[in-house]
Amino acid sequence: MLLATSAVAGSLALLASNPHTPSVAPDPDNAGLKLPAGFGALKVAETGGRARHIAVTPQGIIYVKLNKVKDGKGILELKPQATGKATVTGGFGDYGGTGMYVKDGYLYASSDHNVYRYKLDAKGEVTDPNKGELLVRGLKVGSQHESKSIVLDNAGNLYVNIGAYANACQEQDRTRGSKGIPNCPILDSAGGIWQFKANQANQTYKNGTRYATGLRNVVGLDWNQQDNQLYVMQHGRDQLADNWPQFYNEKQSAVLPAECMYALKQGDNAGWPYTYYDQLQHKIMQGPEYGGDGKKEATGNYLAPAAAYPGHMAPDGLLFYTGTMFPAKYRNGAFIAFHGSWNRAPEPQAGYYVVFQPFVNGKPSGQWEVFADNFSGSAAKTAAGRADHRPCGLAQGPDGSLYVSDDSKGTIYRIVYNAKK
Repeated sequence: MLLATSAVAGSLALLASNPHTPSVAPDPDNAGLKLPAGFGALKVAETGGRARHIAVTPQGIIYVKLNKVKDGKGILELKPQATGKATVTGGFGDYGGTGMYVKDGYLYASSDHNVYRYKLDAKGEVTDPNKGELLVRGLKVGSQHESKSIVLDNAGNLYVNIGAYANACQEQDRTRGSKGIPNCPILDSAGGIWQFKANQANQTYKNGTRYATGLRNVVGLDWNQQDNQLYVMQHGRDQLADNWPQFYNEKQSAVLPAECMYALKQGDNAGWPYTYYDQLQHKIMQGPEYGGDGKKEATGNYLAPAAAYPGHMAPDGLLFYTGTMFPAKYRNGAFIAFHGSWNRAPEPQAGYYVVFQPFVNGKPSGQWEVFADNFSGSAAKTAAGRADHRPCGLAQGPDGSLYVSDDSKGTIYRIVYNAKK
């Protein structure tokens, strides 16, 4: 286990007296975060890049995917120190992107067009950084929602989000009164989750399967081990009042539609662009581009969300917690990183925090709660949308601690539990 150094000697008495306390000490100010009682946080590293998704190997090596290449590197390797912090010891991959995942001795990473994998050795380090195996190539990229988030199941399958390169599939995107295109052509190659083989090189669309459709953009996704199912967080559509002022006022547009969690099975259709979910009415609504008026419910075989959250908060990370460090209430529940809003005016902007969604028997159960807050720096910065840090990626360490990435300044956080359980 990692040991605290003399630099954090003030915490050694607590560590010695409490066998449930992790062997790393939080920063004196908990890295600036507001956390539930008993939890602490430390800034693991300052990467200086736009840190998107992250992965931690069973040996504790941290891999960070950068949105943009920094100093010729799109993936950073961080090795843990005795203090629980980490040092950037290398980097590789000459491409930006979002996806990062560790599974069965491989590191998987995505650019906005492709998915790669790298073999890990017994130390949890990439054996040959210069020889990433190209698994999937030629994925659709437009002017928005370009990130390709990834996750693997337990049967050798790789799942890739391919975001819709539009807000609501209008004839003229994000234009007032522009109608939706019938049988939205975007859905042929985007707006859903595609399934590929995790060990087959050089795959394209023709080798994959459109696993689920009707998903505008998914950045956060994870495999729920408890019910062996894919869960995703969708970014809801924008600009209801801007584009359809005859049906929606600004206040409605600020809070609608929901950011939705979906539990997916093959063939599911979540409804984009034809529908959206109204979390206030608890109804799937017909989109205004396709004949809706803010009151008309959708008809059709569309998947209802497993859980719904306030609109425009941008869920960029999803993680099912399977560790034993945190209290039992967190076991098999979901952490969600909300990156933060930009279009909730005239309401205050919102998000910029990590929330916890309780699960029971593999299904959401009970009200979600804010778990880690104040990434933005202050309530005023949150309300104005001028956050210092924006949580994006989530990963679980081998000891059960929770890692959070920040794609604003590149800070990597680690949250630990200090109190008796």
